Amino acid sequence: MVTTRRTDGTRPEAVGAAPEAAREEAAGGEAAESGSAPPASVLRPVRAGNGFEETLEQVLQLLRLGLVPPGDRLPAERELAQHLGVSRVTLREVLKVLQDQGMVESRRGRYGGTFVLPRAAAADGSDELRRRVAAVDVEDTLRFREVLETGAAGLCADGLADGGAARLRAALEATQGARLEDYRRQDTLLHLTLAELSGSRSLAAQYASVRATLNELLDCIPLLVRNLEHSQQQHAAVVEAVLDRDAEAAREMMREHCAGTAALLRGFLA
Repeated sequence: MVTTRRTDGTRPEAVGAAPEAAREEAAGGEAAESGSAPPASVLRPVRAGNGFEETLEQVLQLLRLGLVPPGDRLPAERELAQHLGVSRVTLREVLKVLQDQGMVESRRGRYGGTFVLPRAAAADGSDELRRRVAAVDVEDTLRFREVLETGAAGLCADGLADGGAARLRAALEATQGARLEDYRRQDTLLHLTLAELSGSRSLAAQYASVRATLNELLDCIPLLVRNLEHSQQQHAAVVEAVLDRDAEAAREMMREHCAGTAALLRGFLA
């Protein structure tokens, strides 16, 4: 059940630093300390050849997933560069593009850094929803999401790595104690945690991508308390099945959970 009690969300462990980022580590300090690291499925070392483009893609995905809420600071440049395996010069070029687009702003001083700006409110939420729907294949997104989510739940139920059960319980608890305005971020983190614990890096990366698209649509519809309460019951049932190592039950409950989200979106899209 969604409550007003505030609790800290968990963050999956960060990936290690790539060589290029390690060489950059000593190149200048930053006054502000960063917050918790983003999930490894969201920020991954980019491939050579398209460093700028792939860095931009991943930072945009971080923003679209809502893992850094408006008004909060992005992880420090050094930390982001290490996660992505790029130089801080490349990262600063990307942040400059996002600043020019009005998505982030840079602040100097002891408590400075790069801060996420709130999105401009649409005059008509339904118009914004139709615009976003026109940009994606909604049915394909919903089907792909279900395949990835049910697969991840089944793989997790086959057995979790050391520490996996504690991470999963903590992510579930964070959703249960989330404030209404923070619920979607904690919900996203719970599902990303399941994807990462599946043991498949490719599945986790693909899920992060499809979840970003899904959040673009969910952000245009209201948060309904009754729906969130139902989702929480389903979350708890999925986690219980995973911890009981009941793969069939985990997949079936996750399939039901995905179907509920799909029905909600289709209702608002009709």
